[in-house]
Amino acid sequence: MNEGKIAEMIIKCPACSIEGVAKSIMNEIEIPHFGKVLETTIQCPSCGFKHSDVIALEQNDPAKYTIEINKNNLSVRVVRSQSATVIIPEVGVKVEPGPKSEGYVTNIEGILTRFEDAVKKALNLFEDEQSQVNAKKALEHLLELKKGNGTATLIILDPFGQSNVVSENVKISEIPKEELRELKTGFYEIEDD
Repeated sequence: MNEGKIAEMIIKCPACSIEGVAKSIMNEIEIPHFGKVLETTIQCPSCGFKHSDVIALEQNDPAKYTIEINKNNLSVRVVRSQSATVIIPEVGVKVEPGPKSEGYVTNIEGILTRFEDAVKKALNLFEDEQSQVNAKKALEHLLELKKGNGTATLIILDPFGQSNVVSENVKISEIPKEELRELKTGFYEIEDD
């Protein structure tokens, strides 16, 4: 990885609003199999706030990444850009990008953990019986996958082709135009009338 610090500054903390205490650092990094990214970090020693993000600096063709999740590939590296949709259809879970969406580098087990955390939050938010049944079933399936039991499909749909699954077993394909039009990007769009 090649690194180049772009900026480091002391700013007003976005959480506690204390002026001149939070440190903001921006680094440009070249990540193998991915390209140039801007890594941003904000830390506040006063309140403990911390925020990190990885923003892709290169745009590629839209891409669909598909890989089978199994006990042998839980450590496979996954790069998810801030504009990508992540789906595990057999479990019934999907995360779409929003305006505050963040890019991250993890592995397949880390993706499962992120979904696990989201499903646990959903269990607390939705009290109706059907939502509870669905969430508990999804949570059980995710936990079994993390233990290496069973298989499922991990799909990453990236309209800007900035994500990656670093494995010889990943299938990378085009996203059909109809499907591409329906994908969320996480960015606001302003349309002229």
